Amino acid sequence: MHDHEHTQQSAGHDLASWEQRYRDSPALWSGRANATLVTEAADLPPGRALDVGCGEGGDALWLAGQGWQVTGLDWSEVALARAAEHAAAAGLTERVEWVRGDVGTWQPPAQAYDLVTAHFLHPEEVLRHELVPRLAAGVAPGGTLLWVGHPYDEERAAMWGGDRFATAAQVAADLDPAQWELVTAESRPRSGDQGGHHHADEILRARRRG
Repeated sequence: MHDHEHTQQSAGHDLASWEQRYRDSPALWSGRANATLVTEAADLPPGRALDVGCGEGGDALWLAGQGWQVTGLDWSEVALARAAEHAAAAGLTERVEWVRGDVGTWQPPAQAYDLVTAHFLHPEEVLRHELVPRLAAGVAPGGTLLWVGHPYDEERAAMWGGDRFATAAQVAADLDPAQWELVTAESRPRSGDQGGHHHADEILRARRRG
């Protein structure tokens, strides 16, 4: 459920629905990096990054352009093909690896990444409690986990299910405080120039203790 601003509302959450959604639009997302990623990664030294639910590659390619070596994960074959095309056009093919996998089951290599970033995944609550620690296990000592979601929205909750929305504090509760230092856990208003349906983001940024 990657953002970069919606060009249409999302409904089904299964793979077939997402593949059809991508096929029905020449570009499902804006292609720009999510503003929260740009803000939160600005002070991080480039290293190895994992972009979970990378979609058409906006975040992954921005990170690659900043000097990161990036793995982009998504389950949509159409989205990953577009992301690879965008990488080639930007001359960033050597800096990005595209991996097809289901975020519900895919296991990152242990402590392999200096940054694991996930924007607007919105899994069901039961999966979220398992997914957050699983993704966090891929962060190296001293590395960063960045999880960004939409705040609760009645209209989308009616379509998607209310348990797909979580506050930053609720996401943080799935991290072991002995292993993680919370840098940011807040609902942050969006600036006026970000536009879109949403007016705020739930942002969790945590650092794995070294």
